[in-house]
Amino acid sequence: MPLPIGSALSTHPTRRPLAVALLLACAHAHGAPAPAPDAPADAAAELDRVEVVGHREGYAPTTTRSATRTDTLLRDVPQAVTVVDRDVMRDTAMTSMVDALRFVPGVGVAQGEGHRDAPIFRGNASTSDMYVDGMRDDVQYIRDTYNVERVEVLKGPSAMAFGRGGVGGVINRVTRVADGAHHREASLQLGEHARHRGTLDLGAPLGANAGVRVTALLEDSGSFRDGFELRREGINPTATFAFGEHTFATVGYEHFRDERVADRGVPSQLAIGIGKPVDVDPSTFFGTPDGSPIVASVDAATAFVEHDVNDAVVLRNRTRVADYDRFYQNVYPNGITSDGRQAIIAAYNNSMKRANAFNQTDLVATMTTGRWRHTLLAGAELGRQETDSVRLSGVFPAAPCGGSAPTTSVACVPLASPRYTGPVRFEALAGDANTTSVADIAALYVQDQVEFSPKWQAVLGVRYDRFEVEATNNRNGARFSSRDGLWSPRLGLVFKPVAPLSLYASWSNAWLPRAGEQLGSLGAANASLEPEEFRNLEVGAKWDVLPTLALTAAAYRLERNNVFTVDPADPTRGFLIDGQRSDGIELGIAGEITPRWKVIGSYAYQDAALTADIRTSPTAVLPAGTRLAQVPRHSASLWNRYDFSPRWGIGVGAVYRDAMFASTSNRVVLDGYARVDAAVYCALTDAVRLQANVENLLDTAYFANAHIDNNLMPGAPRSAHLTLNVKF
Repeated sequence: MPLPIGSALSTHPTRRPLAVALLLACAHAHGAPAPAPDAPADAAAELDRVEVVGHREGYAPTTTRSATRTDTLLRDVPQAVTVVDRDVMRDTAMTSMVDALRFVPGVGVAQGEGHRDAPIFRGNASTSDMYVDGMRDDVQYIRDTYNVERVEVLKGPSAMAFGRGGVGGVINRVTRVADGAHHREASLQLGEHARHRGTLDLGAPLGANAGVRVTALLEDSGSFRDGFELRREGINPTATFAFGEHTFATVGYEHFRDERVADRGVPSQLAIGIGKPVDVDPSTFFGTPDGSPIVASVDAATAFVEHDVNDAVVLRNRTRVADYDRFYQNVYPNGITSDGRQAIIAAYNNSMKRANAFNQTDLVATMTTGRWRHTLLAGAELGRQETDSVRLSGVFPAAPCGGSAPTTSVACVPLASPRYTGPVRFEALAGDANTTSVADIAALYVQDQVEFSPKWQAVLGVRYDRFEVEATNNRNGARFSSRDGLWSPRLGLVFKPVAPLSLYASWSNAWLPRAGEQLGSLGAANASLEPEEFRNLEVGAKWDVLPTLALTAAAYRLERNNVFTVDPADPTRGFLIDGQRSDGIELGIAGEITPRWKVIGSYAYQDAALTADIRTSPTAVLPAGTRLAQVPRHSASLWNRYDFSPRWGIGVGAVYRDAMFASTSNRVVLDGYARVDAAVYCALTDAVRLQANVENLLDTAYFANAHIDNNLMPGAPRSAHLTLNVKF
């Protein structure tokens, strides 16, 4: 009998042999009949506290706790929220946040210098607005999905629920935890470009009042990019204990390590007056793969306790203590020479260690006053973040580059053979950071979800964060500090003309302190300035057109205020202006059209630009009207799975991105593209499933994203991989 528990933050280049192997295996399969295609519409949804643990399939979860910190129907949340659940992740063979965000309207992904997740929410790039089970996970690394039950993406400022940052949105990973049920599942994935990946999910009850679960990962893979290698491993054991009928606790620990080559793509032809990528084979690596290692490790311990005070009051407490250790070095492309014959190579490295400690307490109470029903939330958060960061610049042997005088800051190699094989040393140069920072966070928040009648609801909340940072420049001893009091209100109104349809309007804001999202941007020029403010006005609709199929629509305006601009009369100082705006429309579809046909898709229109001149240096100005980096006006995605029989199914989908600028210089353009993916599914027995996924089926040549004008990442050519899933 499963324990009455659940996830803590949700209610919850040869391709032919792969296809041949799949066909032969399925054609000769023997054993018990395969399972029915998917659970019916009335299957049990995954809830935070349930007596029977279950998982509703169909691509359309109905509830969330991320958006409001309370168990809430998605259609009652006055905010655009997209949930990518494990069925979608399994069917599309997702392994990363980049994969998961493919079906989220209004959210793109930057290159992140090849070493970090870098989502772009409604025109705002971020490397820190990532959470795991509602707790901050803000270090720059590349996350995996091996222990993830679902990915919840909130669009628009979300500071009321998550605190500072979250200016364009947040990503919350809901993990798989011990729930007192049996879990015995393994997967093995093999594919082109030396792809080797295995995962494991084991769980079992321990008597009537406890359970354990372990999820694990081991991957050793290559890429279509020459010289790229990837190895990652992870293990995440959890245990849950019930203390009587009203209290349970879950404890867990995760060790995750990611080692790979830092790949920053190819340069542009900007030096010869062409704002497009250089024309080379997509596999061409610029720089030195062996000299561009990334090693990132995460060790995190968590504890979650929930106590039902009575039928109307629940007390929850969560603690996360995490140590991060990351080293990143790259010898990378930094442009081409003015004659177009050589590639310019630069280098640096960066090491960072961070210790995070956070504790959250939520008290949730339901009550009725007259005809009004309230779900009240009162909570507090305490946190401390200690960070050490050191950057060293690459120094090359003195040599001319592109006709210039001899230089040691860069090296030049033939564009036709852009690997750099010479020596490079790393040392501290002027401007290289060596900083220590300590951030202390204390927050209080209150919220009332009011149901005035079956047709009208409101969400009213406010959060206050006391955010203090002290930073020390270890190279010269200079010390800086900032202290901000951040008020983050949220107002939302929901109208239900009929039960399955919700119309909503909302307003919210969020703040980004001057220390920046990675707590390393504090200096003499900005320490005393007010934090940046982001305001979001949004209207939308959510319609459960079928019990198993949801349609969503949202229109928004997101404004960025208190933008720092350099004083042209004194480059050591700056001032604030209101200078950025994103307007957009987002559409989404997710769920089952029929019991055999599942779908998830999105469309977004985005108009994101600067509204004032912003001076980044005494001589450099970004004029009003400049479009924001890597924000296509139009983007869309769609994935379908159709089961012809209990044994056989297929999947087909497409991703479209309009043309976009690589950076806010607006000088380099990445052309628009459409990519088609496909899959074949075969259930050999009740317990054994095979699937073959083909990405970029039509072998479209495209560029997926960028970091700056000379770090442009080619999209992967056609590739296939086979996944074996076994339950035992």
